[in-house]
Amino acid sequence: MKKHAWTLNTIAIAAAMTCGAPANAQTAEAELAAQVKQLRAEMKQLRDELDAMKKAQASALQVPAPKGADAWSTTTAASAAATPVPAVAQAAAPPPSDSQTGLRFFGYGELSYSRPTKDASSTTATLNRGVLGFGYRFDERTRMAAELEVENAVASASDRGEVELEQMYIERDFGAGISAKAGLFLMPIGLLNESHEPTRYFGVFRNQVETAIIPPTWREIGIGLQGDTESGWRWNAGLVTGSNLTAWDPASTDGRDSPLGAIHQEGQLALARSLAGYAAVNYTGIPGLRVGGSVYRGGAGQKQAGFAAPDASVTLAEAHARWQNGKWDVSALAAQGRFSDVAALNATFAGQPTPVPDRFGGWYAQAAYKVWQSGEQVLWPFARYERLNTAQSYSGLPVGIAPAIQPDTRTITVGANFYLHPQVVLKVDYMRFLDDSTRDRFNLGVGFDF
Repeated sequence: MKKHAWTLNTIAIAAAMTCGAPANAQTAEAELAAQVKQLRAEMKQLRDELDAMKKAQASALQVPAPKGADAWSTTTAASAAATPVPAVAQAAAPPPSDSQTGLRFFGYGELSYSRPTKDASSTTATLNRGVLGFGYRFDERTRMAAELEVENAVASASDRGEVELEQMYIERDFGAGISAKAGLFLMPIGLLNESHEPTRYFGVFRNQVETAIIPPTWREIGIGLQGDTESGWRWNAGLVTGSNLTAWDPASTDGRDSPLGAIHQEGQLALARSLAGYAAVNYTGIPGLRVGGSVYRGGAGQKQAGFAAPDASVTLAEAHARWQNGKWDVSALAAQGRFSDVAALNATFAGQPTPVPDRFGGWYAQAAYKVWQSGEQVLWPFARYERLNTAQSYSGLPVGIAPAIQPDTRTITVGANFYLHPQVVLKVDYMRFLDDSTRDRFNLGVGFDF
């Protein structure tokens, strides 16, 4: 500041000399112009330094840009980068956060129209889900995230909609690429569970394997560790609430639609006598490639007194790969699940349509190709083949009493994603069920995230 004060005094003296000595007016005028020019340069330098200080302060307090479902984790942000998605579908950063609170909002939404080709009267249109998430950074290493979801537009005692907290957890960094979380969080299983915004997958609906075999948006209460290495490896491990087999309803189709989906607890008064563990690893050291797998195993009978299968357990293992190279996006996933010690329980279900299966599983392969792009608008046609069975075998039921093993569900889906913007997508597809043509359908969808 002294330097700038001296400069101002110099200008004043030069001005006085100009008034007192007309003979030297031209010289004084030149000197004054030079001093003014120097003063402007110094003021510009001060403004630049002040702007840099403000940016540094905002950067120290700002929350990482969200990736949608798991927005506030630095390690999860790495997971998002490691999960290849259509090039135009990378979520843009939201508006700057409040530099005083570190609060940030994000969300997504999707709508669908589905018309069965053999039964037009069953055509439906719905707002599948609307999600508002928020995160808060407490300091450079500690943050929280939460996500509130409404399904099917309306939730009440007489409606089919739901309102739920899809996530709510605290996460802490420990350095060396390692962090830990505690709360209700998404399981790091499969390709879509942690990264399931509508802009991040092909087709109007999520694929059937990652819906029926791996429950969609599968989350549990627990603690987890995760880390990344410079060589491109990412690992996850944790302990969470297990499943609740006492909730199995043999008279409904819920268990056949999704065995694990019918009994996972979602953080709602979860029975926690028997916990479950998970481990996952992914390699992303080659640009455009993600290869990995995961294992989940835990108690399902919850040691409940009087229950026919108190020691029952469930195991799920899956392997996946996704590769992007130029205009291609190719992915595949296979998953296999197994219930153990359920024979005694199934004996009590004799004559019911949906006993607990010993095994369930499936796989899919998918390819997409970018055929057209103009600025942010991009067209990705795709094709997917799926094969799955939610009840491959039963135990504890005599021959003639056990339900007949149904053939595998085999589906071919063809369609396209048209991105109006990296965060806005229009979708169309046709699903052909090779084992049951009465289920064939034409679908339209709209999705966005922010």
